[in-house]
Amino acid sequence: MLNLSDIKTGKAITFNGEPYVVTFHQHSKTGRAGAVLRTKLRNLKNGAALEKTFQGADKIEEADIAKTKAQYLYLDGSEFAFMDSATFEQFSLPKSVIGDLAKYLVENTEVTILNYNNQPINIELPVKMEFRVVEAPPAIRGNTADGGTKLVTLETGIKVNTPLFIKEGDILRINTETGEYVERAK
Repeated sequence: MLNLSDIKTGKAITFNGEPYVVTFHQHSKTGRAGAVLRTKLRNLKNGAALEKTFQGADKIEEADIAKTKAQYLYLDGSEFAFMDSATFEQFSLPKSVIGDLAKYLVENTEVTILNYNNQPINIELPVKMEFRVVEAPPAIRGNTADGGTKLVTLETGIKVNTPLFIKEGDILRINTETGEYVERAK
């Protein structure tokens, strides 16, 4: 059982019999009312989000999530196909579960699979991933009034603000948690 102080962003918990991940947490203490924890939770099975406020005496169960490695294979209609790196078994997860992470999936990418009760229920991506630039407008000399950035398109269709020197064909490192440009890969 977890206390309120143990619950942080990224922690997997069981709430109403379902596995959730904490996407936001804020502790607050108000006079005689005691400590409360405001959270935003995302259901790991179906991607649904909810807000929940826990009281000081509440005990929250940690979700028993096992992590394994898998390779993303392809998109089949509304299902993403993966292959377990250890057993070579193939399985799929629906688009509704993968959610926004889908925009970072490129064939053959290695991902971490979250398993709940020995069933794959969701994925985790590496924090930094590399993508090829497929469309980059030319840098206009002297155009630094906006901080010297331009919007480029990556191979998965994501648009990212980058420095002016980035050109088509470059490989960029992107932070998958924030969606921001980190650096140009070597």
